[in-house]
This record gives sequence, C-alpha cells and structure tokens, in this order.
Amino acid sequence: MDKYLKIFEQIMQDYGIEDDDTGAMELLSFLQAQASSTSNKPMFTDIGLEILGYLQASDTKNNKAKDIAEGMDLPSRKISGAMRKLVTDGYVEKFGQNPVIYTLTEKGANFDIQNYKESLEEN
Repeated sequence: MDKYLKIFEQIMQDYGIEDDDTGAMELLSFLQAQASSTSNKPMFTDIGLEILGYLQASDTKNNKAKDIAEGMDLPSRKISGAMRKLVTDGYVEKFGQNPVIYTLTEKGANFDIQNYKESLEEN
C-alpha cells in the first residue's frame, strides 16, 4: 500500500494538484489511512498461528480440516476461516473437493513462528 501511496503523491506533485482539490485530497487521506491501518494489522489470527504451528509440527503432509481440528481439539467450523486466510496468504495450499486436503507451502513450512511472536511482543 505504501508503494501506491507514494505513486499517488508523486502524481499529485507532477500534475500540480493543489491541496484545495477536495477530491484528490480526500483520496490521498483515504490511502494514508489505509496504509497506516494495514501496517499495524497482525498477519495472523491467534487460531491461524496455532494452525500453522500445528501443521509445521505434524508428520502428516496432507491434512483434512477435520483431522486438523481433531488434532488441535477444536471444532472444525472454528478453523475454517483461519484456513481460508492461510490459503489466501500463501502459507497453506488447498487441494481437492471432497475431502479438501491442506498442505503447507514452502512459505508456510519455513515461516519462523517464534521470531514472529517475539516481534509482536516488541511492538
């Protein structure tokens, strides 16, 4: 987001858009607010981080959501949203339809959870 914000600011400068151009300034304010809100947002939910840790520690490479939930002693429906985010963010890959199989990507397998937790504590 910061990259796009800088591009927008540069365009405003290049085209001489003044501070009194309400529409441009509203858009700039919106982009700045978005950039600051997303930079403070954690990458994972608590359950998402737990799932990632569980999958990293698991001997099983191909996991069904039901198996993950049972292994973590959680209801299946509780992990579904976190699994979607892990897939969207590229930490887990989803295969098949019935049943859906989840496997860690290289990004997920190599993610340093302890370092991430420590960085959260510092902030």
